[in-house]
Amino acid sequence: MVQPLYIENSIAINAPIEKVWEALIQPEYTKQYMFGCETVSDWQIGSSLIWKMEYEGKEIIPVIGYIIRIEPFINLTYSVFDPNSDMADIKENYLNVVYDLNALEGQTILKVKQGDYSTVANGEQRYKESYNEGKGWQPILEHIKTILETP
Repeated sequence: MVQPLYIENSIAINAPIEKVWEALIQPEYTKQYMFGCETVSDWQIGSSLIWKMEYEGKEIIPVIGYIIRIEPFINLTYSVFDPNSDMADIKENYLNVVYDLNALEGQTILKVKQGDYSTVANGEQRYKESYNEGKGWQPILEHIKTILETP
């Protein structure tokens, strides 16, 4: 039996849950912490989610996906796929990203889980690249924290 492969990280952010939620879905925020990518979506279940950026004057779409679950201020789950890869653009090659938010004593706890890498094409390689020497999502979460906690 194949062991599931997930990347999981979490962080406590000194900001209201509404502000953290905004940072997850508003392009002006995502562009700051997600490698210059901004989100394009109507944020409805089943709708597309496109991450786009500009590079050397050209628009690039490094990631596409679909909204799977959305409960404002609680959970956002979407799928992700690199349309520039050599993998087939089929549902079986998409990974899921799950954001869970919880308010706790004036802070927001943001948890991220991505996977299951064991079920997708080139899963082990994709896992190693995303795991980023044990850091996973932590650098991105720390960047979100800095953005939201800096006046």
